[in-house]
Amino acid sequence: MWQEDGAVRILLIEDDDMLGDAVRDGLRQAGHAVDWVQNGAAARAAVSAWTFGAIVLDLGLPDGDGMGMLRWLRQEGGLTPVVIVTARDRIGDRIAGLDAGADDYLIKPFDIDELGARLRAVTRRTEGCADSLLTAGEVVLDLRQRIVRYQGTPAALTAREYAVVELLMRRAGRLVTRAEIEEELYGFDDHIASNAIEVHIHNLRRKLGPGFITNLKGRGYRVDNGA
Repeated sequence: MWQEDGAVRILLIEDDDMLGDAVRDGLRQAGHAVDWVQNGAAARAAVSAWTFGAIVLDLGLPDGDGMGMLRWLRQEGGLTPVVIVTARDRIGDRIAGLDAGADDYLIKPFDIDELGARLRAVTRRTEGCADSLLTAGEVVLDLRQRIVRYQGTPAALTAREYAVVELLMRRAGRLVTRAEIEEELYGFDDHIASNAIEVHIHNLRRKLGPGFITNLKGRGYRVDNGA
């Protein structure tokens, strides 16, 4: 199980109770926020209401084929990376899925580590950061290796702390509100402690230096560009 990768908010669309439960738990153990729905109608509602970093899509849904869901998403202008997970293993099915707008296609049964690797790959490609290093002062974020270094030494971050650093450094120089951080880190059925974000920020300042994150009181947080 991969544990310390950058967390993103994932929409899991899977009607099988056992598989959905296993995938959700596996991705959550890696620190991702996972919203699990079991039909196309709920998926459309979730996509319309929330922003996701990636979508894991089963093709066999009880209220229609997942291909229809994928076509709808792309017709609506949605650019969220989509990884299809399905038992349909014919070459023609794979081609149809990719041509409809999927970013990757994974055959069931699959290993959760492989799904994680494919999700990392499609999000890197979509954001145009496949080989990038992000730098802010003495902090360097390696997007390929998923490592944060402070003064040249890897920092021991939790998955959610890493997610906060990645979000702030990708938006370096811009204000990021508390609500935006919560949306990135937590699913809609997760319990969020009232001071959860403040605790993450406090820990990051302790681990990466007190000047790494600027608190704009009542507005949000910012990491400054450059070295």
